[in-house]
Amino acid sequence: MISSSVRVRFAPSPTGLMHLGSARLALFNYLFAKHYNGTFILRIEDTDLERNFDPGGAIIIEDLGWLNLNYQEGPGVGGPDAPYLQSQRGAIYQEKLTELINKNLVYRCFCSVEELEHKRTRQIALKQPPRYDRTCLKRSPVEIEQLMIDNKPFVWRCKVPHETIQIHDLARGFVSFDLANFSDFPLTREDGSFTFLFVNCVDDILMRISHVIRGEDHLSNTANQVVLYKALSFSVPTFWHMPIICNSEGKKLSKRDFGFSLRDLRNGGYLPEAICNYLAIIGASFEQEIMQLDELAQVINFEKMHTTSTIKYDLEKLRWVNHQWIVRLPIAELTKQTLPFLHAIYPESAQIEIATIEKLVASVKDEIHTLKDIEQVLQFYFVAPISTREKLLEHVPENYLNDCLRIIHEQIKLLNSPHEFMVQLKYAAQQHGIPPKIVFMTVRLLLSGTAHGHGINDMIELIGTEKATQRINAVK
Repeated sequence: MISSSVRVRFAPSPTGLMHLGSARLALFNYLFAKHYNGTFILRIEDTDLERNFDPGGAIIIEDLGWLNLNYQEGPGVGGPDAPYLQSQRGAIYQEKLTELINKNLVYRCFCSVEELEHKRTRQIALKQPPRYDRTCLKRSPVEIEQLMIDNKPFVWRCKVPHETIQIHDLARGFVSFDLANFSDFPLTREDGSFTFLFVNCVDDILMRISHVIRGEDHLSNTANQVVLYKALSFSVPTFWHMPIICNSEGKKLSKRDFGFSLRDLRNGGYLPEAICNYLAIIGASFEQEIMQLDELAQVINFEKMHTTSTIKYDLEKLRWVNHQWIVRLPIAELTKQTLPFLHAIYPESAQIEIATIEKLVASVKDEIHTLKDIEQVLQFYFVAPISTREKLLEHVPENYLNDCLRIIHEQIKLLNSPHEFMVQLKYAAQQHGIPPKIVFMTVRLLLSGTAHGHGINDMIELIGTEKATQRINAVK
């Protein structure tokens, strides 16, 4: 049974735009906390100053807000364990390193990168597991003192005890690690900065994280973190290593895959509700698939999680989920969401009354799967088709075209009554031995330039009699 004092964290590095895998981790940390009435914390792991793409995690914070994944502690919100930017916690890490030094659980390693690579290459050649050989652990105090006098660069390494340890993973149950197979690992870099593994563990300890929910790719460094928990005399949290999202080929998502970046999806017209909904149900089975965050937090059974190393990203399923959310939106809200897309490609739409835009959006609501689709499905309204006989002949049989055009022009005076216009077109087509659908297709092509889409009545009412007359008269 999971304790009521649940504290979880999302701890991204601001070295690039948030990708789909990170968004899913943030979502499940949020849902887990919500399910158990716990605390969801945001911590920005920005110690790699050279690679920081997003200073202060501003874009990360904005993305979480857009997804409605609100955290209770973190940057901009505060909390008892502030600051929540690792770049501002250097003194805290130094204090914990000093504690380990005083306990004689770490040692200085003076081996250069070149020396370490040489050792590694030799071990591999001898078919030995590539591990640090503890050269510097064996150095005498006199030798160490001389290296310090010579200003030889060094890092602090943690001594890994050769014993078996065990963690509890929500999906895998109890997992054991034989530490004899692990190297003494560095806690600092030569420039004095601290490694990800060390600061990550120290912060989880001090922020009293009860459950570490992260990607499958971090499972391998869990053993080293457990060593640090024990070295600092703290109890080990429960872990949950979630599967990696892969593309349709089973490979890890990359920048080449649409949707790798959360901004891809946002700019592509996907709703935040749909993205969260999809990421929550992917790789699982639910009787009801369309759910809000509150519902997802309740229906997911976190005490019976299944393990798998990867799950496949299905863009078509995401499009379907997004469509379900679109059709559920009130027209006023859907219109508000589509306006940026309309204004970007049809600047004149900014001058149209909102009531007219709402009427247009309502007419295509069932056709769009993303907000960006609005650009294509409403093109007929903003852009008159370039109609020629040659274009019409791509769809209309040549032996019917002249008669179709004559019939349409004879009835054009009825355009102010679209229903009567269609009735008379059908009657005239039958009188001339022409399948009515051929005449109707010709009208549609003249009005919109496409053979499929809106009903003709609807198009005439939406673009108005004057525009409809001009478009039909474009081809005699």
